[in-house]
Amino acid sequence: MCQSVLVSIDERGAVCVLGTGLIGGSVLRAAVDAGYEAFGYNRSADGAQAARLDGFDVSGDLPEVLSRAAAADALVVLAVPMPAVAPVLAEVAAYAPECALTDVVSVKGPVADAVRKQGLEARYVGGHPMAGTSESGWAATDPELFRGAVWAVGVDEGTRVEPWSRVVRLALDCGSVVVPVVAEEHDQAVARISHLPHVLAEALAAAGAGGGELALGLAAGSFRDGTRVAGTAPDLVRAICEPNAGALELVLDETIEALIAARDALRADGTLGEVVEAGYRGRSAYDSRAQWEITGVLPGADGWLDELRRAGRRGGVLRAL
Repeated sequence: MCQSVLVSIDERGAVCVLGTGLIGGSVLRAAVDAGYEAFGYNRSADGAQAARLDGFDVSGDLPEVLSRAAAADALVVLAVPMPAVAPVLAEVAAYAPECALTDVVSVKGPVADAVRKQGLEARYVGGHPMAGTSESGWAATDPELFRGAVWAVGVDEGTRVEPWSRVVRLALDCGSVVVPVVAEEHDQAVARISHLPHVLAEALAAAGAGGGELALGLAAGSFRDGTRVAGTAPDLVRAICEPNAGALELVLDETIEALIAARDALRADGTLGEVVEAGYRGRSAYDSRAQWEITGVLPGADGWLDELRRAGRRGGVLRAL
């Protein structure tokens, strides 16, 4: 199959980004570069001013920004840390309840629950661009951050075509490919490939520092690469990982069991046991993975969400609308 996915919306609408840190600010920059009318809100007055000094339309007045979003029928992009999601959603419900709504938070289940509590689920489509750096704040933003990256977009039961199409279009226009996901499956997956690596990087960085100046002086590529995300601010790591506690706990149990088995094998016969082979197989599977383009799905047709769910689970991506 080679035809592009068909959608019911052809024109870009306005985009309103709530939170202009690394991810939200990069969305704002990328949207402007792609030709959108895009504006935003940031709680920090310094952050909002920094964005304005760079020529971007960012305000610290949330009701005013949301009223403007409602008047423009903007796609509202929630880009605040998980602890701030509920109060910001309450403002969305008060000032822009009819706007299409998405987010870029690293977990989907808790955000969807918060959206339902505000009665906003009919216009909501979850999103999560799989991109970032260890830096934070407006100064770290980059319109190219999402170029070639994967952007998870929700296809949960009840997802509606029009907001879904707007979210997919934005992700594609930011340079990403789109993977259709269900919230629960997304959270289980990112516990393994995003949240666990944060925890392991923290533990590895602490272990290296525990060896004193000599250990750190000898550290090279494997330590540098393995600890890269440990350079992320601790409060941000907590905000990313802790909302996914259930899924993260399960994969931590698996990992701890693997490490204990390696320790026991070393103790028993001086080998690392199965962990080395299993790790090599896992990395080889990552290196050899193949993305294939999802085509021939008509959003809104019977079974379209099921088709996209199945395709996403099998490694399919959307590259065009």
